[in-house]
Amino acid sequence: MASTKIYLLDLKDRGLAISSIGHIQTKAEAKALITNILQGRNNKTKKKTLPLSTSSFFSTLFSKSQKHLHNAFKVIDPPFHSSVDSCPAFGGNFAPVEELEPTDCEVIMGELPLTFNGVYIRNGPNDAQNQPGHLLDLFFGDGMLHSLQLSNGHARYCSRYVKTYKYMIERDAGSPLFPSASSLYKIVDLLRFLMAILTGHLDPMKGSGVANTSLAFFANKLVALCEYDLPYAINLTENGDIETLGRWEFDGKPKLLANMTAHPKVDSETKETFAFRWSLIFPHLTFFRFDENGIKQKEVPIFSIKQPSFFHDFAITKRFAIFHETQLVVSPMKVMMGRGKLVDYQPGKTPRIGVIPRNSLNDSEMKWFEIQGFNTIHILNAWENGDDEIVVLAPNIASFYNAFDENVEIKLEKVTINMKTKNVSRNILSPRNLDFGSINPCYVGKETRFTYLGVNTEASMKMSGVVKIDLKMGGEVGRRFYGLGCFGGEPLFVRRNPEDTMSDEDDGYLVSYVHNEQTNESKFLVMDAQSPELDIVAMVKLPRRVPYGFHGLFLAKDQIPNYSIFPVNELKCNT
Repeated sequence: MASTKIYLLDLKDRGLAISSIGHIQTKAEAKALITNILQGRNNKTKKKTLPLSTSSFFSTLFSKSQKHLHNAFKVIDPPFHSSVDSCPAFGGNFAPVEELEPTDCEVIMGELPLTFNGVYIRNGPNDAQNQPGHLLDLFFGDGMLHSLQLSNGHARYCSRYVKTYKYMIERDAGSPLFPSASSLYKIVDLLRFLMAILTGHLDPMKGSGVANTSLAFFANKLVALCEYDLPYAINLTENGDIETLGRWEFDGKPKLLANMTAHPKVDSETKETFAFRWSLIFPHLTFFRFDENGIKQKEVPIFSIKQPSFFHDFAITKRFAIFHETQLVVSPMKVMMGRGKLVDYQPGKTPRIGVIPRNSLNDSEMKWFEIQGFNTIHILNAWENGDDEIVVLAPNIASFYNAFDENVEIKLEKVTINMKTKNVSRNILSPRNLDFGSINPCYVGKETRFTYLGVNTEASMKMSGVVKIDLKMGGEVGRRFYGLGCFGGEPLFVRRNPEDTMSDEDDGYLVSYVHNEQTNESKFLVMDAQSPELDIVAMVKLPRRVPYGFHGLFLAKDQIPNYSIFPVNELKCNT
């Protein structure tokens, strides 16, 4: 078969012609423009030049004309009305900020403990392509890391985008190329995405994630995560800067739609890391683990999950891994038809908890326990109580109808499951709305006495304060509210002395970025986790506002990985 070639105008002349196109107002004009561009025609001239390959032509033309194609597609976009709320998700202190190089900060209250040496990093969404008409919700904003280097009583702040494949290719294109969950119903966004793939400007094998949800440290690697892509390896420099090394393809080669949970669990004793990935196609959930060297072990598909439920977090104990299937189901087709959200609430579905031996080679030993009305996004911890009982600690969302607005009701529950009798008991530990919690990381998978959570009084990611819950006492034993118009995020527990293995479980600090919406200033707070009022130990004034975000991590100075001994090719990271 003869090779197909296209004779076209000189691309330089074509670029001038395209740039001179005026406003497109009718569907006929839009369709004519698209047809002429894709067929290599121009009504004003009949000039021909040397033949170019189809892919080369489309690739060059895409770079020169994608904005005009976007305008044309927009005119013929069907008048679907999405139920997705495209309200100002990135307004107020959710609004994006620019990157900021390492900048020294002022301690304006108290003193940073001299033993408090390391780096606090918090992840969160920051819309890099903030363009009118581009629907985007917080969960799909580009990941930005906000770090505070702490050394000998001094602090240095830095913020950098996670240089994901999506971020880099959209930065070079100057416009969004990947559709978000909020824009799957927009034909213009889908066509632009498909055209970018067909012209070779976008390789779906390299991922589409934004790495905006959390951070994890395991196998001597610091990674930024989101649940629909693989981790991105992060380097922290000596002067406090943040570098993205690349995508960590731990399977050894690129795979389409490869992903990993944003909440892996590290066993502090065995140094193993446990994780999972989800899929729209069966099997919808696959469990796996890494050994202490970061080598991925055999995957365990969970065949007893029959629909693509939304799995964000999970838990481990000494012997088991625990998964929670909620009433949320992923439904992309509803969004594409303009009839629903990507994650859809099914009130007729009964939530359940699944327990599987964490070293299983298959899911034959998976046990499920139905728990009416128990819907949780985050699981704080889980542990074993004897041979037969499992205890799960998690904030329960009463209804997903209003899970992300000021009317949300989230109550911290302690759920005890007897795996032999299948009896389930539940205990609410606080009347407050609580979420975004943390524990002493040394107690992951072990019985926990203390947990610390943000107090949710407005939007789901704005915490007006923090409380300390004592499970032994059965309630709240510490609290601090940030003040009128001031909101923080996840209160992260940091051990006072990481080298002291005999210290009390609550011997440490709580840290968080806190923003004052009245003065538009942000601060970093260090609070004493053992005091009843969670007394402020130190307050650092930050050089500019820090947007609200998701999850953070603290690395002690001796934990910060030295990537000079881990070349990028050995990490199997692709930029």
